[in-house]
Amino acid sequence: MSAPVGERPTGRLSGMWQGLLRDLRNPLFRNGYALMANTAITAVLGMGYWWLAAQLYDPADFGRGQAVITAMRLFASLTALGFVGALAKFIPVAGRHTPKLIVRAYVIAGATGVVAALGFLITLPWWGPTYATLGGFGPGLFFLASVLVWSVFTLEDVTLAGLRKATWVPVNSLGYGLVKMAMLVGLAFALPDDGIFVSWIIPAAMALIPINILLFRKVVPRHVRQTETVTTRPLDFREVGRFLSGDYPGTLSILASVYLIPVLIAARVDEVTFGYFSMAHTLGSLIELLAMNMATSLTVEGSFDRDRLASNSRRALRRAFMIIIPIVVVTILAAPLILRVFGAGFADQGTLLLQLMAVAVLPRVLIEIYLSGLRAMGQARRLALVQVCLAVLVLTGTLLLFPGAGMNSVGYALLLSELLIAALIFPGLRKMLNGGETSQSSVTAGSA
Repeated sequence: MSAPVGERPTGRLSGMWQGLLRDLRNPLFRNGYALMANTAITAVLGMGYWWLAAQLYDPADFGRGQAVITAMRLFASLTALGFVGALAKFIPVAGRHTPKLIVRAYVIAGATGVVAALGFLITLPWWGPTYATLGGFGPGLFFLASVLVWSVFTLEDVTLAGLRKATWVPVNSLGYGLVKMAMLVGLAFALPDDGIFVSWIIPAAMALIPINILLFRKVVPRHVRQTETVTTRPLDFREVGRFLSGDYPGTLSILASVYLIPVLIAARVDEVTFGYFSMAHTLGSLIELLAMNMATSLTVEGSFDRDRLASNSRRALRRAFMIIIPIVVVTILAAPLILRVFGAGFADQGTLLLQLMAVAVLPRVLIEIYLSGLRAMGQARRLALVQVCLAVLVLTGTLLLFPGAGMNSVGYALLLSELLIAALIFPGLRKMLNGGETSQSSVTAGSA
């Protein structure tokens, strides 16, 4: 006998709740959902932050602040972004070498980022008037320090994910976002020209202390204790280096689409126009980040348990599409309304770009799941080939289309490039999804 009609919604909600609880007991989904929740928190607080900035700061200062932040994140990510895949892969099997692995990643990422940023400052006149405010010893030194801070800040999230403690990531982002907004308001009057950049980096520097205390005093020692009895070979840092040599060129894809292209756009347009571009690009990149979140969790679980890579890949792909498709549809329909919150100019100039970037996320899901599977299997050459091809296509497409399409060239280039790459990798992805069980050993799930 069927249940009364009035009871069906309650039963359905109860079933969904039970399903969510089952997912949260699975490290693959727990980590993935935590990283997606972090992206959602970042998006909501980010929209609030930029809305306040648009109300409190001059349009030129708004655009210039975004341009300087984008440049800082580019140099901070030059090596840090390369370590994201490596930490997700090797932390689960690093054992007693885990602290050394994390510290080396911090040092190398920070040092190379600062050196690259120094080269940028030396050649500052080449980058247009938007970046002229970084001239001088004081602003230049602060910029270099910000690159160092953001390099470490970038690696904290994936470090927590690799340790299966990604649930701390949204907590960190929530605290950082709230402090950042409060500081933005205060500096609007005390430091109107540079308040956006300063309010962005100071809270990040403050967040480094408690998170790293949590990591090195509690989470990492617990991970070492829980994995020390596992019979795996010791971590070979030369293997990490070989993985990086294959994976790092692939990170150019993310650097090109998320960081380098905005810097190139900033050098070609005025501050106000860049402000319109950057707001749409930032929101589009946040949706793309959702695809990467579940993929990062897949890399971690694939390293812990290679036997279940195929089944985990299928489940990660289903969950990613279940979450991302509704977000993409809403973004496409509501893009003008979303951007109009910041001002009429943002909606008029940025709607098409945001819509194109939202559609491009759909093939990106396929690409990211495939890349994460390659990372888990240690197939660095194929990983590099796919990502470098994507980087070349995005950069070339943007430069070719810019004279006619302006800032919308970024959206067209992303969509066309990711559709092409998704089509090319689809046979390999299908093989990975249908790969069945492997005979390789797995790492215990004791650190869950």
